[in-house]
Amino acid sequence: KVSESVREKAWKKYESLSAADGALACNKKKKETWGVCIFIVAIDLDEVTFTFTELLKSINTSVCTFFQFLKEVDVNMDTVSTKVDSTVSRLKKKYDVLFALYRKFERTCGLIYLEQPSSEISAELSSVLVLKNYWITFLLAKGKVLQVEDDLVISFQLLLCVLDYFIKLSPPAMLKEPYKSSVSAVTVNGSARTPRRGQNRSSRTAKQLDTDTKIIEILCKEHDCNLDEVKNVYFTSFIPFLNSAGIVASNGLPEVEVILKQYDELYLKNKDIDARLFLNHDETLQPDVIACSQLERTPLKNNADEEINIILPQTPVRAAMNNIQQLIMILNSATDKPSDTLIMYFNNCTVNPKDSILKRVESFDHIFQKKFAEAVGQGWAEIGSQRYKLGVRLYYRVMESMLKSEEERLSVQNFSKLLNDNIFHTSLLACAVEVVMATYGRNASQSDSTSTETDLSFPWILNVFDLKAFDFYKVIESFIKAEPSLTREMIKHLEHCEHRIMESLAWQSGSPLFDLIKQSKEREGQTDQPEPTSSLNMPLQHNHTAADLYLSPVKSPKKKASGPPLSASSTPDVQAPVIPQTQKPQKSTSLSLFYKKVYLLAYRRLHTLFLHLLSEHPDLEPLIWTLFQHTLQNEYELMRDRHLDQIMMCSMYGICKVKNVDLRFKIIVSAYKELCNTNQETFKRVLIREEQYDSIIVFYNLVFMQKLKTNILQYASSRPPTLSPIPHIPRSPYQFSNSPRRVPAGNNIYISPLKSPYKFSDGFQSPTKMTPRSRILVSIGESFGTSEKFQKINQMLCNSECQLKRSAEAGAAAPKPLKRLRFDIEGQDEADGSKHLPQESKFQQKLAEMTSTRTRMQKQKLNDGNDTSASEEK
Repeated sequence: KVSESVREKAWKKYESLSAADGALACNKKKKETWGVCIFIVAIDLDEVTFTFTELLKSINTSVCTFFQFLKEVDVNMDTVSTKVDSTVSRLKKKYDVLFALYRKFERTCGLIYLEQPSSEISAELSSVLVLKNYWITFLLAKGKVLQVEDDLVISFQLLLCVLDYFIKLSPPAMLKEPYKSSVSAVTVNGSARTPRRGQNRSSRTAKQLDTDTKIIEILCKEHDCNLDEVKNVYFTSFIPFLNSAGIVASNGLPEVEVILKQYDELYLKNKDIDARLFLNHDETLQPDVIACSQLERTPLKNNADEEINIILPQTPVRAAMNNIQQLIMILNSATDKPSDTLIMYFNNCTVNPKDSILKRVESFDHIFQKKFAEAVGQGWAEIGSQRYKLGVRLYYRVMESMLKSEEERLSVQNFSKLLNDNIFHTSLLACAVEVVMATYGRNASQSDSTSTETDLSFPWILNVFDLKAFDFYKVIESFIKAEPSLTREMIKHLEHCEHRIMESLAWQSGSPLFDLIKQSKEREGQTDQPEPTSSLNMPLQHNHTAADLYLSPVKSPKKKASGPPLSASSTPDVQAPVIPQTQKPQKSTSLSLFYKKVYLLAYRRLHTLFLHLLSEHPDLEPLIWTLFQHTLQNEYELMRDRHLDQIMMCSMYGICKVKNVDLRFKIIVSAYKELCNTNQETFKRVLIREEQYDSIIVFYNLVFMQKLKTNILQYASSRPPTLSPIPHIPRSPYQFSNSPRRVPAGNNIYISPLKSPYKFSDGFQSPTKMTPRSRILVSIGESFGTSEKFQKINQMLCNSECQLKRSAEAGAAAPKPLKRLRFDIEGQDEADGSKHLPQESKFQQKLAEMTSTRTRMQKQKLNDGNDTSASEEK
């Protein structure tokens, strides 16, 4: 099937790989190498005449093994193009979603259908055939109605629609409870399981679902799915698919030959993975051992001296459903309209912003629906609207929380300037919707810790809201602090968004960042800096809120502002004062804080890569950092349309070159690839000049070295440049106390806040139902059950206190109290200073302490997150 041109070029690539240094792997796997070469060349030449599954079958390898070998083959970073990288990424995401869905499908069908139904069931309706029909129908529906291949949640909701439809058409004798009773009830009530051919299928099925929602309710409850969302998918996408596909026979069941033929056409058109092979547990679709063990892993009992997070085993689908349910439960009390408290704040403004806020929200509703439908499929606009409305609820909730905090901080109630600022509102709304989108867009892969991007991933939201990344960045930290119920995953996601902005998105052409830097340079001539180097080794402490950042000066007094004007500047109460030419303009708060964070991120990245490559040359790190920091501060134009890590790698290579340390770019990018959240395009596709891209080596020679040659050569002289201070590394300001903390005194007792529940069907579930039985675990507020667990914990505490007393009598130093949280040995409660009653057990005393300190602990951790000692570095 391979064309002659592909064969010729693939053979040349094969020969070059076989002859290259370190080509042992290629020579041992000649067949696999040949297949990889054909794959690479066919994609580069746009001459793919075979499917991906056909290729895997030809070289007898699996999806996971193929991708891993492709990574090994690209040892010189010049074998695989960014075009191939993009194709591989798409295939990976599609495989991850399909694999997760099939595992869920198989387990779910096992709960629905009897393995050996009664003899009255014909061979045509065996459970094996049922599985095959359902799965292929789902694959066909997914391929026809979904434009995005990697949306796990929507795909799973569509799968539930398929299950609901066919369960109702199944003989009750095949089904387990509670599905059997539900189907029997439907039959008794006259629901047509053998409908007349002439009856309109859409109205018939819609009527059936409308009159009997018991099956879909059971499925949604079992899998923690939102019933309204699934019903919406059913009516807007699944039923139109059945009508248009023409696959249903007179008995309502799909005709096997018809769906097989249609899916085969779809598969050959896409030229990717034949997902029918999941039914046969085909070896090409089996995960590697590591990935599989990640999915099945169970927490192991840790040693007494270890303090680790216990990660509960969750499938990707279960984890996604849990996150969604948790978000919905948080927003159940919120409304789609401003609360009375918000209305009060609006009325206190000199210019009431209520009308403009409501119009903005309504306008973006239409825009979001349109963009969502364009990305997912035209039948999914209503689903997009549902997600947007959840975002609106979160938007109003966070806005109210922000204003309350500002009122406490400033003792004012008139926020006219802020609440009439269009960019602030757009950013806040976009951030709220992004949280919703990220909650629904959970990664299906558990084979690694990196988050795989989907078609709707950040920065998609910036395009929808026509928002500059630098403006969006300003709201992130305040958003997190204003919404304490955000999950750990969402906090990490928003922090990742912030990093994406600081490393590349804020440096794109057209960003207001460049105007701010230029104006900063003009304040006192070229001597002024966006952020002085003297502040680098000082802790990143600030009390700036979103209001400070959005209302920070953006206009230059010497000429008309080139940055975006604040919408509030036209209101009577916020007219900007006229600054005389001789008066020094205010420094931009947003720019100063941005640079502080960029320096911190830059040094962290550099330090991590340095430890991988140059740990034997510790004297080089301050030199590399000085060049890196100098470039960001004084040659910031090199960052335009480029990536922070590109400047980092060039700085490392340049210093090593001038100091005669043998470190090749090949080694640098090999180590860089292994770091978290990195992309091969960062070093394979670097802007050289306008619309011209090449590798990072070409960028170093033609651009970086030409610009900084004089500066780099100074490091080889007897008078090198003054070293830049090493930034103070605080713990992330967004981390909460989710890690277990050990109770002092040498025992093996830990406390931690309640983790995210594993299952939501009956509300928040007790952690005792989520934890291995080898643990003795009690959750504050739950029914304790037997007294045995208290006696054991109480005995452990008593024993540890006896050890403390003996060590004290022996003259040993008193144990160092745990940071911020301490169980007082003498019975004094550090939260309220009260003495415990003598008849209380030791364990009851500890419970009282834990209850009284839990809320304070989380609040204090958030407030103190920026000022943490080096021993608590992230």
